[in-house]
Amino acid sequence: MNSIPEEFKIKTLLHQDTYLVNGELKKWTGKTTEVYSTISSTDEYAPTLLGSIPFMGEAEANEVVESASKAFNNGQGLWPTMKVADRIKCMEDFVSKMKTTREEVVKLLMWEIGKSLGDSQKEFDRTVDYIYDTIEHYKQLDRSNAHFTKSQGVNAMIRRGPIGVVLCLGPYNYPLNETFSLLIPALIMGNPVIFKPAKNGVLLISPLLEAFQSSFPKGAINIVYGRGREIASPIMKSGKIDILALIGNSKSAIALQDQHPNKNRLRLVLGLEAKNPAIILPDADLDLAISECITGTLSFNGQRCTALKVLYVHESIAEEFNKRFSKAVDELVYGNPWDKSVSLTPLPEVEKPAYIQGLIDDATSKGASIINAKGGQISENYIFPAVLFPVNKEMRVYHEEQFGPVVPIMTFKDIQEPLNDMAESNYGQQVSLFGKDSKTLAPLIDALVNLVCRVNLNSSCQRGPDVYPFTGRKDSAVGTLSVFDALRSFSIRTFVASKDNAYNNEILQELLNSKESNFINTNYIL
Repeated sequence: MNSIPEEFKIKTLLHQDTYLVNGELKKWTGKTTEVYSTISSTDEYAPTLLGSIPFMGEAEANEVVESASKAFNNGQGLWPTMKVADRIKCMEDFVSKMKTTREEVVKLLMWEIGKSLGDSQKEFDRTVDYIYDTIEHYKQLDRSNAHFTKSQGVNAMIRRGPIGVVLCLGPYNYPLNETFSLLIPALIMGNPVIFKPAKNGVLLISPLLEAFQSSFPKGAINIVYGRGREIASPIMKSGKIDILALIGNSKSAIALQDQHPNKNRLRLVLGLEAKNPAIILPDADLDLAISECITGTLSFNGQRCTALKVLYVHESIAEEFNKRFSKAVDELVYGNPWDKSVSLTPLPEVEKPAYIQGLIDDATSKGASIINAKGGQISENYIFPAVLFPVNKEMRVYHEEQFGPVVPIMTFKDIQEPLNDMAESNYGQQVSLFGKDSKTLAPLIDALVNLVCRVNLNSSCQRGPDVYPFTGRKDSAVGTLSVFDALRSFSIRTFVASKDNAYNNEILQELLNSKESNFINTNYIL
């Protein structure tokens, strides 16, 4: 415990004993679940108890559904009919309060999911920036709609309006940033939201509960805890969810969709699996390619949907690439998140080291070797990244999204080989392409943009900047998430139309002059 800096020690357990429903932080007195960190706080390894969260069930699921439905009130609720400027004020109030929790949230990010200090700080700050960017884009969107148009003798005011109740389920690897990339645009567009934090990274929401409660009208945001099957399933079965916003895996998304009794009314905003490849061409700058592939495969231990999960290396440079890449992997430092020199940190999922070991054992039994010296060294809460070569299509690691520290490498002779593999894959999010010759790159880029949604030239795959589209083909995504696109994903175009005649025009003019309608107005938000 003495090796842990004083400011990062767990001195008081955090027992989350309230949940947010109908504008009230309601006391929870029922069953709870203890929350442990896989990071040890003693010299002899043992998981560290961080606190506890409510273990909720169908009764609480029904309670938050009722709260959110009441807040929407068939489109007549305070939140969905509120002026855009007033919804923006609520969001500005929230983010102002959120900023005061930075130190506590960052500390919990480190302990709960093992994210490094720098990356935890970056996640918090990036989320704050995302909220401010969302507010600015919403102002721009509203300004662009604050006027009447006329076509074929019909006047119309066209705006974007809320859709209804949203169920928001975020991932454990970015429990703040990616979760809020769903929650914030859904909320600001006037949709009441039910939010259940991920299985890991759940306590870090606790410091934000009061900010949510005090910043938004009752029922606009509801926060519950528990297992997905105990909470999310009855919420979906109610039939009162209009949008399922989920970042996770496709099996969970499909299971939840299947539980909704009226699928045609359910809009999907999903960020799902990916098996993003890197393609390293013969003329690639190897120093650059290796540096970017280290980041791409092993940043946050490979626990990112945008991680590079298979490397295709041209056979003419494979020997040199493998030797230098393996050496670079072995030079990565493993340690606790607050140690500034570390690149690799404890895995938050207790079962993950054994899962990665299973992938390694399967691959080595089918012809692959671990080509880096430290690969596969295992401890209670980690397994050192194993670089596997040569990988073939008989191996689990070729097909499964490993979401952890193992790097499969394949060679190719003809560029059509990786292209065919990508076309056959169930996924289509991004690719990293390393090379220099424009005549070679041009047709490749033209093909790749039709297989994935982002081609990263001589750089690792990533989500940001958040103003760029984030989406995928096939089983990788439904809908597009960027600051710009997310506002549209969580809203629908709706308008008021009237024939262009003196009678109607007089009424419209009176509506504009009286400012009685929050929809029919031409007010500008600067």
